[in-house]
Amino acid sequence: MIKEDTLKQVLYIDLSKKKSWVEERQDLFSKYIGGAGVAIKLLHENCKYDIEPLSPENPIIFAIGPLNGLFPIASKTVALFKSPHTGNLGESHAGGRSAIAIRMAGYGAIVIKGKSERPCYLAIHGDKVYFKDATTLWGLEEGLSIGSLIRKQEPGAGLRTIMRIGPAGEKMISYACVTLETYRHFGRLGLGAVFGSKNLKAILVSGKRDLKVTDFKEYKEFYLELLKQLAQSDKMKKYHELGTPANVLPLSFSKGIPIKNLLTNELQRIENISGENFAEKHLGRRVACSHCPVACIHLSALRKPYEDEPYFYRTVYLSYDYELIYALGTMLGITSSEGVLKLIEIVEDLGLDAISTGVALAWSTEAFERGIIDEKMTEGIIPQWGNVEVYVEFIKKIVFSEGEFFKDMGKGLDYAASKYGGKEFALTYGKNEMPGYHTGYGAHIGYLFGARHSHLDSAGYAIDKEAMIKSFNEEEFAEKLINEELWRQIISSLVICFFGREIYTPEMILKCLKLAGYELDEDMLNEIGREIYANKYLFKIKCGFDFENLQLPQRIFELPSAIGELNQDFAQKIINILKEKIKSLL
Repeated sequence: MIKEDTLKQVLYIDLSKKKSWVEERQDLFSKYIGGAGVAIKLLHENCKYDIEPLSPENPIIFAIGPLNGLFPIASKTVALFKSPHTGNLGESHAGGRSAIAIRMAGYGAIVIKGKSERPCYLAIHGDKVYFKDATTLWGLEEGLSIGSLIRKQEPGAGLRTIMRIGPAGEKMISYACVTLETYRHFGRLGLGAVFGSKNLKAILVSGKRDLKVTDFKEYKEFYLELLKQLAQSDKMKKYHELGTPANVLPLSFSKGIPIKNLLTNELQRIENISGENFAEKHLGRRVACSHCPVACIHLSALRKPYEDEPYFYRTVYLSYDYELIYALGTMLGITSSEGVLKLIEIVEDLGLDAISTGVALAWSTEAFERGIIDEKMTEGIIPQWGNVEVYVEFIKKIVFSEGEFFKDMGKGLDYAASKYGGKEFALTYGKNEMPGYHTGYGAHIGYLFGARHSHLDSAGYAIDKEAMIKSFNEEEFAEKLINEELWRQIISSLVICFFGREIYTPEMILKCLKLAGYELDEDMLNEIGREIYANKYLFKIKCGFDFENLQLPQRIFELPSAIGELNQDFAQKIINILKEKIKSLL
C-alpha cells in the first residue's frame, strides 16, 4: 500500500479569475478508481450539458489512476471535455511523461475552467500554480517550437510534461490536438480547440514527490514479475521492433486497410510505406513513455535543407505509426514514405489530428472528382490522389484560409459533407472520422457505438480477426463489442496503455490494486466498469446525443472488407441489439 498518497487531490484552476485551489475527493477515487472513471464524474459535476463546447464554461479535465507511477506501461493520462467536434463526450488519452508528472506534482486530477483575457500558459510546479503570459507565443506558425521555448523559461528539468497547441488550436479547428513531449498527443475530438477557446496556449506540470509503498519487498517481486512478462511478450517485441506500422502489410493482404476513401482495396507499391520499409529507410531512434520498457514510439530522421542555406541541413525527428501511415498515406493514395513524412510534418506543425485530417482530405478528393466541390471553392487547389504537395497546401488552407469552404472543413467532415453533399461517402461515425481498419462488422460498429466514437474503443478489428476463422451471429458480435468496451473502462481508469491489456489480466490488475491499497474482486471491477460506461453515455444523452441518429457510412457496404462483403441487414441487427444492451445499462 502507498504511504501518504495524494491521488485523491483534485486541482481546480479558474483561468478567468486567475485562481487555483485543491479539493480532496477520496469519494471519487475510492468508487471509480481514477482516470476515465473519475474524469467522467468530474465532467458531470463541472460541465453544463447545454453549453457550447467552445464557451469558457466547458471544463478541461485531466485524470490519472492508481497504477501510474507504480507499474510499467501504466503511462497514460485521460482528458475529458465536451467535444467541439461531436457536440458531446470528448475523451482522449496521451502518454509521454504527463501521468507521472501529474502524480509527482501531487494530484489525481486537474480541472480547468474559464477563459483567460489574454493568451496564457499554466506552469504547475507541485503545489504552486502560475499564470504566465503567452502573447508572444500565440500566432507562431510552427507549433512544435513552443515546447522548447517554454522549456527554457521554466525552472526544473527532469520529470515534467509540457502540453501545447499549434495554430489549429488557436483557430479552434474542431479536430485540433494537444501535443505532449513532441511525439505524443491528445489527438482526437478537438481538445486543442478547447485550449484555444480559453486562450490557453500550453500547460507545464512538474513535481518531485515520491511514492513509497508499505511492503517494498512484495512490491518489488511483483513488479519484476510483471516487467518480465511485458519484456518477453511477442506482441510487445513487435511494438518495439516495428511499432504499429507492422500492421500495414498484413492489413493490406487481408483487404483491411482503407485505401482512397474506400474506393478500392488495391494500392500498388504499398510496400514502400510498410513498417519494414520505414524502419529500414527512416528509423532514427525509438523512445518510450515514462515507466514503459517497450519503446514503441518510432522516430524518423528526416534531413531538411535550410531555406536560406541550401548546403546546410537540419535533422527533423517525426513520430510515425500505423494510423498516420493509413490516414496520410493509403487513404490519399500516397506510396512514398518521404511523402507520408512530409504530411506528418505539416500536421504536427499545425497541431491537427492526423486521422481526421486524412479522412477529410480523402473525401475532398472524391468530392472534387464528382463535381460536388470545385476549384473556386478550393481557392485554385485541385486535390489529387497521391499528390503530396497539393495536400500540404490543402492542409494549410484548412487552418489559415478565411474562405467559406475551408472554414467549413475546419468544423469537421460531417459538417462539410452535410452542407455540400457527399454524405454517403463521408467516412464518419457519430461525427468523428474513421480509424484505419476496414476489417468487418466489429470495427465499423465499434466506431459507431464506442462511447467516444473515437479510435478503437471496442477493439472491433480484433473481433473481426476472430470472425475470419469462426462465424459469429448478431448477438455474439454485439456481446463481444460491449464486453470489450466495458472492460476497457477499467484499463482507462487505472490508467494502463491498451498495448499492455493482454498482460494486465483481471488477476494481474487485482494484484496491482491490492498493492496500491484497493481491496476489490473481479465482480466489483466489472460493476465499476459498467457504471463508468453508463456515466459516459448519460453525459452524451444529456448533451443531445440520440441513438436514432447513428448511421454507418454507406460506402463501407460497397467495398469488401477483410471478412468479405458486409450485409446491411446483418449490421443493422447488431446495431439494434447494441442499442438495447446499452440502454439497459443506463
